[in-house]
Amino acid sequence: MPAHALKRPTLLTLCACVLVAQSMVAAVNLLIPQLASSTPHPSHTELLWTVDAYVIVFAGLLIPAGALGDRYGRKGALLCGLALFAAGAATSALAPGPALLIAGRGVSGAGAALITPATLSILVHLAGPGHRAQAMASWTLAIGLGGLAGNLGGGLAGQFLSWRALFAVMVPLAGVLAAAVAVTTPRTARSPQAGPDPAGTLLLTAGLVAVLLGIIEGPGRGWTSARVLAAFAAGVLLLTAFTVHALRSRTPLFDPRVFRSAGLRAATLGLATGFFGLFALFFVNSQYLQEVKGFGPATTGVAIVPLITGMALVPKFAARWSARPRPVVGTGLALIGAGLLAASTADAHTPYPLYACWLLVISAGTGLAMPALTLGVVVSLPPHRAGLGSGLGTSAREIGAALGVAVAGTGLAGHTGFANGMGPALRVVGTVVLLATAVVVTGYRTPARPSRPTPGTPAPAEPTTTTAGPTPP
Repeated sequence: MPAHALKRPTLLTLCACVLVAQSMVAAVNLLIPQLASSTPHPSHTELLWTVDAYVIVFAGLLIPAGALGDRYGRKGALLCGLALFAAGAATSALAPGPALLIAGRGVSGAGAALITPATLSILVHLAGPGHRAQAMASWTLAIGLGGLAGNLGGGLAGQFLSWRALFAVMVPLAGVLAAAVAVTTPRTARSPQAGPDPAGTLLLTAGLVAVLLGIIEGPGRGWTSARVLAAFAAGVLLLTAFTVHALRSRTPLFDPRVFRSAGLRAATLGLATGFFGLFALFFVNSQYLQEVKGFGPATTGVAIVPLITGMALVPKFAARWSARPRPVVGTGLALIGAGLLAASTADAHTPYPLYACWLLVISAGTGLAMPALTLGVVVSLPPHRAGLGSGLGTSAREIGAALGVAVAGTGLAGHTGFANGMGPALRVVGTVVLLATAVVVTGYRTPARPSRPTPGTPAPAEPTTTTAGPTPP
């Protein structure tokens, strides 16, 4: 099969898979009022877990799921992920009470963890070097469209349908996507030499979940509460134990020494920083538009369209500058920070068209920076560990997103008027993004494949793809 084996049906199918997985991160946020009034009435903690179970499992399993795809097959991992996603959605739709609804959300999150790195690593393997930047732009656009679809779907379901309808529709949709993957997507070469490393997988997953629990519960329980401090302490201990284990293992899940690469460090920091800013905005945006501006759920879903416009249009132009990523990344992150600072001035009297312009600035910055940063993470590892690279990059996104929501939530805590708390929260986030921009740009390097495998990850002699499985026309 030629080096550039990525056909349009394959690209569209893979982007549709990641779009659907990403949509369920945000969709439930707009269903909280309806869920709160459902029978039996969930507690405040159960409502939080209904939202967070998906994100915690999704983010906690991304790196192991990416490595699993590298070892056993990325197409198989994608199909298993779609099956789990559908099973979780069906469980949620039929749940008689909060406990089963939360469990279903967690199962769907595990499916999303398999789907997301598998789609990106398949794209990297199938797209030739001259086409990877454009493929990354399309994949990044799908992430952004997933956020839009989630907000629209959640808003429409919250206003016109039942919350069960949102989950129910995901079941046949996942089935259609699985059929499309089976027909359009070829298998890529596996890396059977990499050991499964169950101890490393357990330590890393538990450590990431503990850190995420601390981040998510910090705004509500207080950052110095015993539970939050215990979660952070457990996370640090588990991640330290994983690092020690990985450095001693002959076949680790991944070798921490990959972060000796300044380019990889900068790209992961850039992804985390960008999503830190975006999700802080997502958190306050829907509440600002509904509680301050008086928009309904469906109107709110439509009102965030400017946040997607730049993501849709700008990457097509940014891909032409892929040989000079540093100014592209720097300009993109700076636009996100500047847009957040502008949005922090919004209040009840701010005209929506002006607010939409600030959203466009943030969206344009995202469209510039994210494809280059995504490519920078993935190609910093050998081709046979593309799934792991995809998992690392997506984990950086999800951890940054969780931090953004937590910081925004903390900024709003204790304010009787929403707009009074939104300004300081977004000013802090925007300032952090701008400061991090300088660090990222200083360390960023032009993405290039390493000439030798990472220590502890022996590279197989592999072609770009194999002919096993259906080949796209």
